[in-house]
Amino acid sequence: MRSPHVLISGASIAGPALAHWLAAAGWTTTVVERFDALRDTGQNIDVRGAALEVVRWMGLDDAVRGATTGETGTAFVDERGDVVAAFPAGRSDTGGATAEVEILRGELSRLLYEDTRDGTEYVFGDQITGLDDRPDGVAVRFARSPERTFDLVVVAEGLGSRTRALAFPDARTTDLGLYLAYLTIPRTPADDDRWRWYNATRGRQVSLRPDNVGTIRAFLGFLSDVRGLEDLGSHDQAQILRKTFRGAGWATERVLSGLDEPFYFDAVGQARLRRWSSGRVVLLGDAAWCASPLSGMGTSLALVGAYVLAGELTTRDDHREAFARFEATMRPYVDRAQKLPPGTPRLAFPRTRTGVTGLRTALRVAASPVAQRLGGLSGRFFSPPADEIDLPRYRSVITGPRIEA
Repeated sequence: MRSPHVLISGASIAGPALAHWLAAAGWTTTVVERFDALRDTGQNIDVRGAALEVVRWMGLDDAVRGATTGETGTAFVDERGDVVAAFPAGRSDTGGATAEVEILRGELSRLLYEDTRDGTEYVFGDQITGLDDRPDGVAVRFARSPERTFDLVVVAEGLGSRTRALAFPDARTTDLGLYLAYLTIPRTPADDDRWRWYNATRGRQVSLRPDNVGTIRAFLGFLSDVRGLEDLGSHDQAQILRKTFRGAGWATERVLSGLDEPFYFDAVGQARLRRWSSGRVVLLGDAAWCASPLSGMGTSLALVGAYVLAGELTTRDDHREAFARFEATMRPYVDRAQKLPPGTPRLAFPRTRTGVTGLRTALRVAASPVAQRLGGLSGRFFSPPADEIDLPRYRSVITGPRIEA
């Protein structure tokens, strides 16, 4: 009997993770990625809660932990770089602004790719341009490759997924009024292994994070009522960033100097869709449920979602039933992740001097020994609901000692 052939669009995290599980069940997988090569760049991401269990079941726990950034905690600083409040790295699977497992997005993507490349067909430099959903399969048109037919298509792309619009033309996303620019800059002797976080007035934020390759990952974040800046060219975006952050203080000028090198700029938003499947096409990861980087849950949702989708598909004879069960299992977990702390993002990006002072006062209280013992503010704001799902045990994809461990 022929094994089902699934096309997965997107080779970041969710796509290769799904390919791992489907291949483990004997399914045939093809991953198409619009970039010409694996994107091994990117900022710090964390793997929390149930996702760590999934990584362990994949047999990648040692590899992932061996590639962590070494971030030791989070420090909020003032204009002079003096520490306002400091929080140690989380000591559990879920707690802390700095999670137990912090890894570069590109490193995790590379590990997943290397784990799956022998059993999965990867097609780089191409993308889906058309989907014809038929009773016996999906005819897929590509920008470069000839048309092919697959049993199922999984769209594992980002918040602004272009492929999603082909099958879900009515899908809308929610803009949070926040822009983030991510850069990589040289490390200096003054840098340490903490995530340093600085707030300036006018809804501006600057942060520096260590990595494990000898550089610093920086980001610039700012609130704006103007929409569409993510669609501008990088030159115009750099000009906007330089103007917005001029004179902001602390390490801002150092970060702005990195704009001469490639950087990533995007609007922050969420995807709250009524449904994640249509016929033989299903959404996975940020394309389905982006909770935004502010949630601290994007990677965990991608890894858990890939496992659940594969488990349901390989357990049930009807893809429609599998898609329904996938959504029923993941929807409560996603809903919790999308409930951002009250006042987000404006509370974390105060516009006024009074607002910045108030935020720093709250952080000092949260970092006090008494508050740390009680969990309090730091527990509420720095511990996403990464464990709030009862993971099914799918023996169709996990066998032997992995599931018994």
